[in-house]
Amino acid sequence: MRLIESLASVRPGSALAEAMEKRAEILRLSEAAHDAVLLPREPGGLSHGLRAALAARMARLNRSPALASHYDTLVARADDPTTALLADPGTNVTDRRIAEIVRHADRLTLAPREATRAHVDGLREVGVTDADIVRLSELAAFVNYQVRVIAGMTLIGGMR
Repeated sequence: MRLIESLASVRPGSALAEAMEKRAEILRLSEAAHDAVLLPREPGGLSHGLRAALAARMARLNRSPALASHYDTLVARADDPTTALLADPGTNVTDRRIAEIVRHADRLTLAPREATRAHVDGLREVGVTDADIVRLSELAAFVNYQVRVIAGMTLIGGMR
């Protein structure tokens, strides 16, 4: 069973499972996107641990405990105590670069329409490269996509 189906508690043999099987390619591509944004071979300036912690944080901000738990597993696997704390939205960050990355990830999760060029410039000012700004945006877009798909599937799966 693919991650999205598992987290949405899709029952094998259900009408939703059958409908999803007709969309297997979309789900396969979602799995590939997961690996590309969370576990790329070349993570650039966003380590695997940082990516996982930000993803867990975004899932928590979206009130998606099952997805947060999945990302907590990746946080633990990364074994990076300095980034692991970021999975909790209540964590205070003192490092300027990481603080700006966290603020931007939170903004893209909670109020994406409020993100401006000035925010991107703020990331650049603390040393975040353009490539890493794109990577961060991809991560936020993907996790927020997952949250919405899982919520929709859970709702549909609960209908009788």
